[in-house]
Amino acid sequence: MIRYRKPLNINVGMIFFALIFAYMSFYVYTYLKRDKIEFYEVAEGSIVNDQRYNGIIFRTEKVKETSTAGNINYYLREGKKAAVGTRIYSIDETGTLSKLLAERKEGDTVLSKENLSSLKKQLSSFSQTFTEESFQTVYDTRYSLDSEVLEYVSTDTLKNLDSVIAEMGINFEQARADESGIVSYAIDSMENVTPAQVNAEMFARTEYKKNIVKSGNLVGVGEPVYKLVTAEDWSIVFPLTEDKAALYNGKQSLLVKFPGKDLKTSAAYSTITGSDGNLYGKLDFDKYMEQFVSERFVDFEVITEEVSGLKIPRSAVTDVEFYLIPKEYFLTDQNGFLKETYSDGGPGAEVVSCTVYGSDDTYYYVDAGVDSVLKAGDYLVLQNTGERYQVGAKGTLQGVYNINRGYTVFRKIEILTSNDEYYTIKKGTDYGLSVYDHIVLDAKAVSENGVIIYQ
Repeated sequence: MIRYRKPLNINVGMIFFALIFAYMSFYVYTYLKRDKIEFYEVAEGSIVNDQRYNGIIFRTEKVKETSTAGNINYYLREGKKAAVGTRIYSIDETGTLSKLLAERKEGDTVLSKENLSSLKKQLSSFSQTFTEESFQTVYDTRYSLDSEVLEYVSTDTLKNLDSVIAEMGINFEQARADESGIVSYAIDSMENVTPAQVNAEMFARTEYKKNIVKSGNLVGVGEPVYKLVTAEDWSIVFPLTEDKAALYNGKQSLLVKFPGKDLKTSAAYSTITGSDGNLYGKLDFDKYMEQFVSERFVDFEVITEEVSGLKIPRSAVTDVEFYLIPKEYFLTDQNGFLKETYSDGGPGAEVVSCTVYGSDDTYYYVDAGVDSVLKAGDYLVLQNTGERYQVGAKGTLQGVYNINRGYTVFRKIEILTSNDEYYTIKKGTDYGLSVYDHIVLDAKAVSENGVIIYQ
């Protein structure tokens, strides 16, 4: 027996499906090979141009010293306000009180939610402002945290032991505030330095030392153990270059922001000459002193410009040329221009509709692309007088490509300010953008009505 090959029967259906398969294969191939067009969703935002500085804080401070020697135990926490007669600390000459406190602290000590919140806030502020150039702030922060934790423990323990101490007849000296003020245990020997004595070496911090006395430490007679800040007014002095001095020339106040503290406020501004003859800026505040009572050096920003509007990437912006058409040639009732035409019967005119992309006091900016109904050399007719205008003059607009409809459409923008990555543009302009519009991220990758965008 001889097996015959079954003949291939090609019909219209097979040809039709083969063509569909070939088309789909080609479409998938071209889709995978072509460059993908990325888009950006327009959002409201602002750009802040600021100058960053490190300054020295000056306050009205009075250092308080001990009159006896012994183990010190504090009653008031750092940064709290003390009224006249408020108990600040006690000196235990015999060590009996210190032993009693040590016994009580051996048990588990639970910090309150308020205590933990304060510690977390300090750590968060430190992490947001830390730089390798200011590594010494690690030690300052560590001492502050240690002191505060011990303060919480000692204060709560002493409050509960008042009755026990009285029953045991423990002899210890209590120190009370002789005037009202904010208490700080960070003593750095700069309490008596004035802004006029500032010099460049102070900002290097090579000789700077800060001592924080902790509860339980042994202190001698006449040693500084705390200080009172007796006024709300305080100042920051910072180095000032000639360029920055010129930038702030004529200003009596500056807007200041403190990173990590969620604080922005205005301050009176002036300039002073330091002891080294250099120029320094001086900022004067009348509030928020308590937030900086433990600090001598502070990082801050001077905001020179803050503009709000619509925020778009710089890469999305491009320049496009358009025909300049005098406004008087636009027919408002017919939404177009009267274009001169020519035929065998002679010259005539017809109304043509063109997309207007922008305007100024004199002209409309009209599409000048290859698909435009207007071409260079065409004449437009003024309806009332018959005066003619020849199309050809061009002007340039800055804008972006909007893709809300699935294809690129140019939209004019008005730039308010910029930084290295973004523009802030005016909101609510004619022929412009709105919040949540989608625009092409890279304007160089597309052209007007030239690309279909698949989002």
